[in-house]
Amino acid sequence: MKKAVIATDGAPAAIGPYSQGVRSGNLIFTAGQIPLDPVTQQVVASGIEDQTTQVFENLKAILEAGGSGLDRVIKATVFLKDLSDFAAMNEIYGAYLGKGGTPPARSTVEVSRLPKDVLVEIELIAEV
Repeated sequence: MKKAVIATDGAPAAIGPYSQGVRSGNLIFTAGQIPLDPVTQQVVASGIEDQTTQVFENLKAILEAGGSGLDRVIKATVFLKDLSDFAAMNEIYGAYLGKGGTPPARSTVEVSRLPKDVLVEIELIAEV
């Protein structure tokens, strides 16, 4: 099966040997997104709510560049620096992925450290 790279200026540029997203067949796999402003490549705000919002804006841009959208997400993986941020992250998560339809499957884990010491990283799998 062929794969196609997804790239957009609406999300932070890849800073290593990876793609913002890859389409394979009728699926899109996003790279994990952290709360970087796509223009400045700098971390936004320090709170979990603002960081989660930026992550979803980045993910939304990648999915749309690949011909999909947040309403087509089938699996999410959430990495939190501190599980005590779960409720606040989940509130924002629900605003982006919990509207109508069937919510995606999800895994959420606490990790000891994330790139640039951010509070949250999320990756998605979506249908096209």
